[in-house]
Amino acid sequence: MDETALSPLPLFHGLTPAQLRGLLPALRAREGSVPKNTVILHAGDTARSMGLVLSGGVRVELDDAWGNKSVLSHIGPGGMFAETYACLSGQPLLVSAVAAQDSRILFLDARALLDPADPVRAKVLANLLRISLRKNLELSRRILHTTSKTIRGRLSSYLSEQALLAGADRFTIPFNRQQLADYLGVDRSALSNELSKMRRDGLIRYSRSTFALLRELEV
Repeated sequence: MDETALSPLPLFHGLTPAQLRGLLPALRAREGSVPKNTVILHAGDTARSMGLVLSGGVRVELDDAWGNKSVLSHIGPGGMFAETYACLSGQPLLVSAVAAQDSRILFLDARALLDPADPVRAKVLANLLRISLRKNLELSRRILHTTSKTIRGRLSSYLSEQALLAGADRFTIPFNRQQLADYLGVDRSALSNELSKMRRDGLIRYSRSTFALLRELEV
């Protein structure tokens, strides 16, 4: 395992490769390759380890009893998943984690971080807290984007935020059409129809997952 490549990641911010070399065995670190669309963790499972995405990406999905799927978030390289469940022993997952692409995941024993006497583990735990706070913010954003009762309102809210985050009117989103529909909680065909209408109305241009805003969207 290349500690030099791991040290720039948010979870290990402030740690030297030498500190990581001593820490990883204590966290029972193991690296795994996960093919695209593989379910890494199923809803209802109990997680003993949290996952750190090294390459590829992971979708966090919610499935209800009738088979309806919602995409709650997309986690790219350097991002974490299942850390809350891994820290709280015995809590069943309410969501599933699915590989969005062929991915490499580093699995870590989160409960091994809960040692206040070790300054290195305390530093990683503080980094984990910052990551969790950012993820709470992302979930709050999704709630904001799905507040509107109309598909155009939801699209306008999401695309406006993506332009703001990119700092430009042209940007690429991390979802394909089905994933975007799941994220916004709408039907895929209805979403595609509304995108076509917004393009005809001169609001946007798009090609696959790349969008350009042509004038200010109403949200």
